Amino acid sequence: MTSTKIIDSDCITLTRYVLAQQKKCPDATGELTQLLNSIQASVKAISSAVRKAGISQLYGMAGNTNVQGEEVKKLDVLSNELFINMLKSSYTTCSLVSEENENIIPVDAERQGKYIVCFDPLDGSSNIDCLASIGSIFAVFRKPDGPLQDSGALQSGNQIVAAGYVLYGSATMFVLSLGKGKGVNGFMLDPAIGEFLLTEPNMRIPDKGNIYSINEGYSYLWDDAVAEYVSRKKNPQFGKPYGSRYVGSMVADVHRTLKYGGIFMYPANKTSPNGKLRLMYECNPMAFIIEEAGGLATTGKIPILDVVPKGIHQRCPCFLGSKEDIKELLGIIEKHQ
Repeated sequence: MTSTKIIDSDCITLTRYVLAQQKKCPDATGELTQLLNSIQASVKAISSAVRKAGISQLYGMAGNTNVQGEEVKKLDVLSNELFINMLKSSYTTCSLVSEENENIIPVDAERQGKYIVCFDPLDGSSNIDCLASIGSIFAVFRKPDGPLQDSGALQSGNQIVAAGYVLYGSATMFVLSLGKGKGVNGFMLDPAIGEFLLTEPNMRIPDKGNIYSINEGYSYLWDDAVAEYVSRKKNPQFGKPYGSRYVGSMVADVHRTLKYGGIFMYPANKTSPNGKLRLMYECNPMAFIIEEAGGLATTGKIPILDVVPKGIHQRCPCFLGSKEDIKELLGIIEKHQ
């Protein structure tokens, strides 16, 4: 049954979809298509490694820590190397920003292109050994005019030209937006043919949901506005109580929020006044996708996409999800201010 898909003229692969979008742009050079193909190759290899991580002895620690001070696992190292090597060899990038590397990763002059890619090669890696869902996240920016400088990577999310994430769950799903006004599409990996197939065109987040997602273990550190909002979501006095769902992998939690609606929250708190999630390769791409799907994303003060980073590993409070849920939260924050 699966093998017939590849000869079905109505079957749209990720590569075919990106090429079709390229065709609509008269001034397109094909560089972005080439870049996305290199990311696609990376995540196919990561997906294969995830599926056989236990058998291939990829569980456990690699014996070192990353720039965030987190213990690095073997699958983290493999995923980071795959992203870096594939992006460098695509001849489309000029510099790379990875969660795992302290500094911007330069690309040799003879292999440079016009794009900057920020990525988290393996999000939620603390879930690897217990077989929970993990993922990859990326955002693509154009190189600013003029000589290449490290500061060229420090662009707000409004400058993103493509963003996406990959969820390695019960299936491998690639969710992609090709820019403002281009919407969001979901592609599922068919392992029988090794291709991502368009299974969820024009993904839209519901205007209101009934699920909130936050790590309640930190509730004693929340500010009053967040505490009040979560309390309201549990209290039947304010309507039907919401369900609580939290995986601890941003990709998994945001993907569920995109599909079912509701709100994902990782706020600042008393010990992390700037939040914990990283702006450039976690908050920005996810905020871009959620907004392209009809939702909202905020720091609690301003839209996430308006934040201009001052450093490549800058952290940022993150609230994203259905429009009505985010507006309700912002109303409570404004009241407390």
